[in-house]
Amino acid sequence: MNDKVADTVVDTIAQQDAASDAYMPEHVKVLRDAAHIRERPGMYIGDTGTKGMHHLVYELVYNSVDEALAGHCKNIQVRIHPDGSLSVTDDGRGIPVDMHEAGKSTLELVLTTVGAGAKFDKSAYKTSAGLHGIGAKAVTALSEWTEAEVRRNGKVYLQEYERGHATTPVKELGASPGNRSGTKVTFKPDPEVFKTATFDYDTLEIRLRELAFLNKGLAIKLVDERIGKEETFHAEGGVAEFVEYLNRTEEAIHKTIYVDRTLDDVRVEVALQYTNGEEERVRCYANNAHNPGGGTHLSGFRAALTRALNNYGTKDNHFKNVTPTGEDFREGITAVVSVQVQEPQFESQTKIRLNNPEVEGIVTSVVYDFLSKYLEENPKEAHKVIKKVVLAAEAREAAAKAKKALKDRKSVLSGGGLPGKLMDCTTRERDESELFLVEGGSAGGSADNGRNRHTQAILPLRGKVLNVEKARVEKVLDNAEICSLISAIGIDIGNTEELEGLRYGKIIILTDADVDGQHIRTLLLTFFYRQMRKLIEKGHIWVARPPLYKVEQKKQIRYVQTTEEMSHELLDRGLDGTKLRVAPPESNGVKEPAVFEDGRLRQLMETLDEMEQTLTILERRGINFQTLLEHMKNGVVPGYRITLGNQVHWFLDRQAGETFIEKQKAEGRHLLVADEQVGSGNGNGNGQGEIYLPQELHEAKKVNEGLQKLAAFGVRATDLAPAPRIAGRDPAPRFFLDSDGKAQVLPHLRELVPEIRKLGEKGIKVTRFKGLGEMDGEELWDTTLDPARRTLLKVQLDEVAELAVEEMFRTLMGEKVEPRREFIQKHALEVKDIDYHGA
Repeated sequence: MNDKVADTVVDTIAQQDAASDAYMPEHVKVLRDAAHIRERPGMYIGDTGTKGMHHLVYELVYNSVDEALAGHCKNIQVRIHPDGSLSVTDDGRGIPVDMHEAGKSTLELVLTTVGAGAKFDKSAYKTSAGLHGIGAKAVTALSEWTEAEVRRNGKVYLQEYERGHATTPVKELGASPGNRSGTKVTFKPDPEVFKTATFDYDTLEIRLRELAFLNKGLAIKLVDERIGKEETFHAEGGVAEFVEYLNRTEEAIHKTIYVDRTLDDVRVEVALQYTNGEEERVRCYANNAHNPGGGTHLSGFRAALTRALNNYGTKDNHFKNVTPTGEDFREGITAVVSVQVQEPQFESQTKIRLNNPEVEGIVTSVVYDFLSKYLEENPKEAHKVIKKVVLAAEAREAAAKAKKALKDRKSVLSGGGLPGKLMDCTTRERDESELFLVEGGSAGGSADNGRNRHTQAILPLRGKVLNVEKARVEKVLDNAEICSLISAIGIDIGNTEELEGLRYGKIIILTDADVDGQHIRTLLLTFFYRQMRKLIEKGHIWVARPPLYKVEQKKQIRYVQTTEEMSHELLDRGLDGTKLRVAPPESNGVKEPAVFEDGRLRQLMETLDEMEQTLTILERRGINFQTLLEHMKNGVVPGYRITLGNQVHWFLDRQAGETFIEKQKAEGRHLLVADEQVGSGNGNGNGQGEIYLPQELHEAKKVNEGLQKLAAFGVRATDLAPAPRIAGRDPAPRFFLDSDGKAQVLPHLRELVPEIRKLGEKGIKVTRFKGLGEMDGEELWDTTLDPARRTLLKVQLDEVAELAVEEMFRTLMGEKVEPRREFIQKHALEVKDIDYHGA
C-alpha cells in the first residue's frame, strides 16, 4: 500500500470514528404515550411474557375495583373470548366521554395519554392502586385492538383503538337498558409484543379471588368462553374469609382473629390464624395491589405480633425454658395484611413493595392494641397460640442439635463426604457443571454411559424420596435419599441464603413420563420448594424434557422431541409422492383438473392450516362457517352482526351495521343496546324498548385475508365446506388425494391437512415414549443430555404463581385427604393423558 492510499484510509477511519462519537440534536428522540410504552413495555408491565400480559388485565380490574372503593360499583366481570381477546366490565359510573380541556374526549384521554387520570384528584378517588396514569394506556398501547364501551347518562358510547391510537371518534350507539352505567374494555394483546398471547384461566382466577376477598361485598365473575367455564368470587367477610380459604387444607388451632380500623386516614384490615403447620404465610396488600416484597405494613405487623405475644407469654411465665425468636412467633401463622393509603409509595410500577414510612407505625399500633386486648379477653385461644410458639422454639433448638449431630456423624452438610452412588463430573467450575437427578438404577446406568463426564454428574434415586410436606426437619434429616441429595448439592436445608457451597450450576430433574416418574418429580419439587427455595429463586432448578414420541420403522427406533416436530414429520411423510387433484366446477367449462404436488401442495396446506385456526375460533363462538358463506357479498364474509328480536342481521363492517340501526330508529323503533349482565346493580330494561346486540367479528378480517391467499391457488370459499345437494342428488366429487396408486375423495378442502397427516403415519409405529431405561447411553445423549439438542425447562416463581404453588403443594402433598379428593373430582374431566411428558 502506497503512502497516499494509506493516508486516505486513515482519514476515512478517523471520519467514521468522529461520526460515531458525535452527539447531535437529531440523536434525541421524543417518544410519548403509546410510542414510549411500546418501545419500553417492561417499564410499565414488568415483562412481555405471560406475566406482563396478565398484568394488563389486572390494571383494568384495578380501575373497576377503585370504583367499588369509591362506592359506585358492586359487580365486575372478566370474560376471556375464543379469539384470544379479553373484556373487563363493571357497573360503576362509566368513564366520562365529554370533551376535555386537553382537546380530546375524556375517554380517549384516559385510554391513550400517559399521565392522564382521575387518581391524581382525591375528590374522585380517595384511595387507589393506580397512581401514575399508566395502566389503561398500557392496555391500549400493547394491544392489537381495543374497544371501550361506556354506559353513562342513560346512553351507550363506543370508541375503538389500534396499538394505542384511537381509530374512531366516540360514537353514541343508543340508550342503555334500565339506565345502567359502567365501563367495558375489550382488548386483544398484540402478538408483536407478546409472543405467547394466551390468557390462563387459573392465573386470573387466583388474582380475582384475592380481590374479592380484599373488597367486602364486591362480586367478581370470571368467564372463559373457550372452555365454557365460569366462577363468581364474593366474600362478605373480607380478609377474614381469605385467611380461612388459605387454611382450608390445614388444621387451625383457633378461630380467625380479625381487625378493621382506620387511623390517621390509613385503613388497616388484618386477619390472622395459627395452624399446626410450620410455614409463615403473610400476604400483604396496599390499595388492593399485592406487594410480594412486603414493605412497611409487613414490618409493622411483625413488630406488633412479636411484641404482643412476647409480652403476654413473659407475663404468664410461659417462656421459662425457651427463648423464642421472631421466627418462632410466626411459625404456622397465616395472615393477610391489607391497608388503604391515600398517597402510597411503591417500589416500581408493579408495586412490589410498599415504602410509606408512616404506615409501619400505624399498622404496629392498630395490630398491637387489638391483639393485646384479644389475648387478655380470650385466654383459651391465647394459651393455644403461646403453646404453639413454645413448640416452635423447642423444635428449632432440636433441629439445630439434629443438624449438628448429623454433621458430626456423617459429614453430610460439611462437604467432607459425598454419596457413594454419585457419578460426579470432573470439572470444579460450578457454572458449567450439571447434576442430573435420575429415577432408578437402570436410567442411571444409561445416563452414566451417555453423559459428558467433564460437566455432567448423575445421582440415581432409589424409589420415591420422602414427602417433606408431611415431615418435620428431624425426619427429613433421617432419610437416606434426602441426605444423599443434600450431600451432592452441597448446601444446607432450611431455605438458607448461603449458596456458596453449591456444587452445580444446574440441578436437573430427569424422570420417566409415567405416573411414578411424575410423582417422583413432584416429591423432588416439594423438597426444593420447602427446604431449598433459594435454588428455585436463583434459577438453579431445572426439569429435563425427554422426547415425547418413540417412532419404530421396520427394525429402527428413533425419538421425536416435541408434538410440533412429530406433526411436521408426519406432514412431510404424507406429502411424499402425494398429489391433490381438484376437478373444476361444472359451470366454468374447464375439463382438466388442477393438480397440486410438492412445494405448491405444501404452500396450500400451510394456508389452509392457518385458515383452520381462525375458523375453529369462529365455531367456538357458535358461528358456523356455512352461515358466513350464506351471507358473503362479493367474495367477502361479514364482519359484523346485529341480533334484533328473533332475527340476526349480517353486515360487512360496523359502519354498515350502525347505518342499519339509525334507519330503524328513524322509522320510530326505540332501541336499547344490550348489556352483558354483570349484576343487577343498575336495574334492568324491561318494557323500555327493543334490545339489540351488536357484535363485531374480529376473526372475519383474518378469514377474508385467508380467502385472498387461497384465491391465488384457485380455491374458492365454497371449497371449504361440503357442496350442497341438488335436486336430491349428491354433487360430483371434486377433490381427490392420490397416494400409493390410490385415490381418496375429500368432501371439502378443510379435510386436506388431517388426511395428509394420516398418510404420514403409514409404515411407522408412533407411541408415547415413557421410560428412560428404554434408551441406551447414545440415545439418551442425543435426545436428553446433549446441550445442543435437549429441552430443559427452568423452574421459576413469580408473585402471582406463588400463591397457586403454595396452595397446590398443600392440597396435593399435605396431610388432609378431603382437599385432595375435592381437587381430583373437580379436575378429573380435564385430564387428557396421565402419562404425559414435560412440564
